[in-house]
Amino acid sequence: MATPAEAAVYVYGILPGDVALEEPAGGVGDPPMPVRLVRYRDIAALVSDVDVSRPLGTPEDLLVHERLLDASAADAPVLPMRFGSVVANEDVVTSELLAPHYEEFAAALQRLEGYAEYIIRGRYVQDAILQEILAEDPEAASLTAQPQGEDQIALRDRQVLLGEIIGERICDKRAQDTRRLGEELAGQVSASVVRPPADEFEAVHTAFLIKADAADQLLGAVERLTADWDGRVDLRVFGPVAAYDFVGATGPAAAG
Repeated sequence: MATPAEAAVYVYGILPGDVALEEPAGGVGDPPMPVRLVRYRDIAALVSDVDVSRPLGTPEDLLVHERLLDASAADAPVLPMRFGSVVANEDVVTSELLAPHYEEFAAALQRLEGYAEYIIRGRYVQDAILQEILAEDPEAASLTAQPQGEDQIALRDRQVLLGEIIGERICDKRAQDTRRLGEELAGQVSASVVRPPADEFEAVHTAFLIKADAADQLLGAVERLTADWDGRVDLRVFGPVAAYDFVGATGPAAAG
């Protein structure tokens, strides 16, 4: 067990003060302590006790942090805190976080009321997108043929050039497909943020802020696009999640 000097309070996010925690959940750290709410006026911080004598920042801690925020976002607007936000005790949560930032937090929660974030991520089917590029680009197609008597230097140069052309064409297609995704969802979306690709074959990766009651329309539009891109792009939808892309993460620096 943590000694008083080692005990601290981990802060996950800010929520409306009238929310209720229906099921007990464990927070970050080992052992995980139950999460609870620290209320101030009509806002609240989602927190748990944590032993700072043990290092935070494991992949498991990050998953717990995100899981708790996303679970909360299914029922109420959430302002995410930075991963690793730790303060000395519950009194500090009120005196140094909720009270001095009350107006800012309350206004942000009001703006998010009735909205939810969804993330749509798609990955090109590698064989399909390469065949598409080769069918559309004669220069790229010509570079796939190995001339008779080609030496190793020429082979390497040809492969490098082919890779560069394919990379450029995938970038072009990613931009086109990201625009297409935005156009398909335009009627349901209040705001959007395009995230940078994680790797060469990522097709789309966009966060959308929508009215919470428009989720069915958004999912329907994604289903139609999934059918249109069948065999070309594998699409996945994540949400509702905490509105990371539209309010930013705030909070004190990690302690310990």
